[in-house]
Amino acid sequence: MASIRKRGATWQVRVIRKGYPEQTQSFPTKSDADRWSRHIENEMDRGVFVSREEAERYTLGEILERYKGEVVPHKKGAAEEEVRIECLVKRSIAKYKMASLTSVLVAQYRDLRLTTVSGGTVNRELTIVSAAINHARREWGIHIENPVALVARAKTNTARERRFEDGEEERLLEALEVQPRTSQGCFQGMQCIWVKPLVILAIETGMRRGELLNLEWRYVDLRRKVLYLPSTKNGEGRGVPLSTKALAVFSELPRAISGRVFPITPDALKKSFSRACERAGLVDFHFHDLRHEAISRLFEKGLSLPEVASISGHKTWEMLKRYTHLQAERLVSKLG
Repeated sequence: MASIRKRGATWQVRVIRKGYPEQTQSFPTKSDADRWSRHIENEMDRGVFVSREEAERYTLGEILERYKGEVVPHKKGAAEEEVRIECLVKRSIAKYKMASLTSVLVAQYRDLRLTTVSGGTVNRELTIVSAAINHARREWGIHIENPVALVARAKTNTARERRFEDGEEERLLEALEVQPRTSQGCFQGMQCIWVKPLVILAIETGMRRGELLNLEWRYVDLRRKVLYLPSTKNGEGRGVPLSTKALAVFSELPRAISGRVFPITPDALKKSFSRACERAGLVDFHFHDLRHEAISRLFEKGLSLPEVASISGHKTWEMLKRYTHLQAERLVSKLG
C-alpha cells in the first residue's frame, strides 16, 4: 500500500508491498507522487516490477565516470575513449538521473551535437554512452531500458579520400620541425619532438594512430626490417615491413624509459598535428588521412590486394577497394 505525505516543500511517497523492497520517492506535487505510486503498484500487481532505486540515485555522468575507471582501462584505445568520456560528462545530458533518461533526450543531444561536430563523432559518443548503460544494467543493477538503442544514429559522410596535393606534404613536414626559442625566450611553432617522426612513419607504414601510439620498442626489429603489432583494431596481430625511410626514422629516435616508441597522448598528438596543418595551410586534413595516403601509395607501387592487406591489416579485400581509386594524374606516367 502506498502512503503519501508532505514533507517541507515536497511530497514523499512510500510503497510497501509484501515480497518487494520498500520504495520511496519525493516529488514537487502531490499529483506526481500519486501518479508514481500507482505506476509502481501496477507493476507489482502484474509481477513485472524492477527496483529503480539505483537508477534514480545515479546520474549518467556518474555512471560514465565509473565506466571510465573500471571498464575503459581494459579496452583497446582506452586513452582516446577516456578523453571522449571526459567531454561527455561535461554535457547537460550527463546531469540527468539514469531513471530519467529517455530516447527523446538522447535524440535532442544528438541533434545539438550535430551542429558543431560530424556525424561520425556523434555516433562514437553515442556508442560509448550505450556501452556504459548496457554495462551498468548487467553489472551494477541499473534497471533501465537503454534509450540509445531506440535512437537513430547520425548520418555519416562517405568515406574520405583526402590525399596530399602538390606541395602539401613538404609544407606539413616543415611545419612539424621543432622550433627553438625566439630571442625573447618564447616558443613558436612545433615543440614536441615526437610528432614529425610519427607522421613520417604513418605515411611509410600505413599504421593507424592508435597502433603507432601503442607501439613498443620490443616489437621493432630493425635488423629484420619489420615491426610486429600484437593487438590491432581487427583483433589480430600483424607484421609491418619497414622501408628505408622508416628504418632511418626509427634509428634516430631517442628511447623512452616507458618502452613506448612514442610516449605522447592521443590528445597531445591531435592538437599538435592540427596546429601544424594550420601553419602549413592544409585545409580539411586529418591524421587518419595519412593512412589513406600510405595505402594508396602501396597500390601505386604495384603491390597486390593480398600484399597491401597484409600490411594495412584490413580483414577483407572489399574494404580496400576504395583505395584503388587512385588519382588519375598519378597514373598518367604509367600509361605511356
